[in-house]
Amino acid sequence: MPRYRASARLLCLLLPLLAVRLSAETLDRRPLPPFTQTQPAAWFNSPPLKVGDLRGRVVLIDVWTYGCWNCYRSFPWLRDLEADLADRPFQVIGIHTPEFAHERDPERVAAKIREFRLHHPVMLDNDRAYWRALDNQYWPSYYLVDRQGRLRYRFVGETHADDRQAQIIRQAIETLLAE
Repeated sequence: MPRYRASARLLCLLLPLLAVRLSAETLDRRPLPPFTQTQPAAWFNSPPLKVGDLRGRVVLIDVWTYGCWNCYRSFPWLRDLEADLADRPFQVIGIHTPEFAHERDPERVAAKIREFRLHHPVMLDNDRAYWRALDNQYWPSYYLVDRQGRLRYRFVGETHADDRQAQIIRQAIETLLAE
């Protein structure tokens, strides 16, 4: 029995390290799918965007839902990243894809956007059309798009300033900005 407890403790220590290592995925450079919502009511902090509006910018797509604590615990890092890169050709776009029915309410989403102090454009993805277009599976997920509009990287999981995943994402952004 003690041997199993030791193995379980070791697994608990190693699992977060493995998760970060496994959470970075290089993508096939396919074009960023067109945004699936074109109605102004489906966008917060911005009029409806088109992928072409983002050409020339490195884009971080943040797929989240307000009921996911891994998502909202990542927002301080995301806000810091945006502030740090504010004078560079970099843009964050939020994709709010609800997990539960109550997360589909646009008024609740708007209130959470204010509460979390998000100022970047956020698209409401209530029908999960964009989730499917990205072939996404997790909250939060972050997709990096190069200046030509191609998907280059996907990262999964809660992210905090100064953690390994934040460092990897920042390096990937710098690489894409330098291209």
